[in-house]
Amino acid sequence: MRLFDKSVSSTVAIIGGGPAGLMAADVLCHAGVKVNLYDAMPSVGRKFLMAGKGGLNISHAEAFETFLSRYAERRGNLEPLLKQFPPDALRAWVQSLGIDTFVGSSGRVFPTDMKAAPLLRAWLHRLRLAGVAFHVRHRWLGWADNDLLRFATPQGEQLIKADAVVLALGGGSWARLGSTGAWVESLQQRGVEIAPLKPANCGFDVGWSEHFSSRFAGQPLKSVSLSFEKFCQRGDLVVTETGLEGGLIYAASALLRESCAATDAAVIYLDLMPDKALSLLIDNLSQPRGKASMANHLRKRVGITGVKAGLLREILTADAFNNPTKLAHAIKSLPIKLLAPRPIDEAISTAGGVTFEAMNENLMIRDLAGVFCAGEMLDWEAPTGGYLLTACFASGRAAGEGVLTWLQKDSDENTKKY
Repeated sequence: MRLFDKSVSSTVAIIGGGPAGLMAADVLCHAGVKVNLYDAMPSVGRKFLMAGKGGLNISHAEAFETFLSRYAERRGNLEPLLKQFPPDALRAWVQSLGIDTFVGSSGRVFPTDMKAAPLLRAWLHRLRLAGVAFHVRHRWLGWADNDLLRFATPQGEQLIKADAVVLALGGGSWARLGSTGAWVESLQQRGVEIAPLKPANCGFDVGWSEHFSSRFAGQPLKSVSLSFEKFCQRGDLVVTETGLEGGLIYAASALLRESCAATDAAVIYLDLMPDKALSLLIDNLSQPRGKASMANHLRKRVGITGVKAGLLREILTADAFNNPTKLAHAIKSLPIKLLAPRPIDEAISTAGGVTFEAMNENLMIRDLAGVFCAGEMLDWEAPTGGYLLTACFASGRAAGEGVLTWLQKDSDENTKKY
């Protein structure tokens, strides 16, 4: 454990009570620094709890090189942080809170009880014992003219002085849980370079007919394969009122989002039966069907019913649907035109944020001495599967370590003066 020189009285303000902010607090308080953590919501960790609603996927157990590749163009920026706090270290840290983990069949890492709440409770208990002071219902408003931090509170506006600041305010999705993106304007006013926030791990609009939407919205498309440009992956989707969402489309969302921005659309191809060869489908569907409708023939000969059958009818012309060869080709490669990503507030996460070029290697903003950034408000994105949380934890830890380095350097310089 790294210890800060306790003879130097320093107070650090952490703004944002998600995983990144809490991890920065963890590093700092256990190094002997006084930490005040501020959050706009009535309690901290709300998006973290929501992430664990269906099972808290904290990380992934795949080979580290493969793990790093999930961060695409920002791999180079995140790699040093993740090497300092890789998935194995994260699992050990979770274990230190008394929470066991396991690796699922997909390689994803979960707490044994699958829940976020016990982990968060244990973590907050440890932070309070270590002296972290929590200030909820404190919404950050930026800086006053004298560089004091401005907060809107139930008691009115308050001005707070801190020796260093860690901003861990999240991206711009799920505003009702605290990630509003309102910090962008405050930082831009200070000249900080920020890449525009965009939806990531999001659904896309298709523009279904009312008939299809009313019948199939909410139903899953199980075990399909999605192809788009160089992307090809198998998984599940969910039909929504306006289009498609789910893990498979989230995995391709960055590519799809950029295509929509560049060309106003992205055409994906779905293989509705990836385990069946095209030749077999053509042979089965070409068998005489007598008086049976093509829908019944499709069900009996290849086993397609429900939402998959509805999707074929939605996309194909009547002529193509009733032509065995064209229908078979559509089953193996059904084109679906995605029109636009869903609004940012509906996205699981966001791309964009404070650029790494605007910060030094310790995540301190170059033009704002003593101000550090961590978590989703940084300019990176990753698919679901534990990659989002792992990078949030790792960047929070790096920001905390960066604060210690900066405070110690500042302390040493002041000592030299006297």
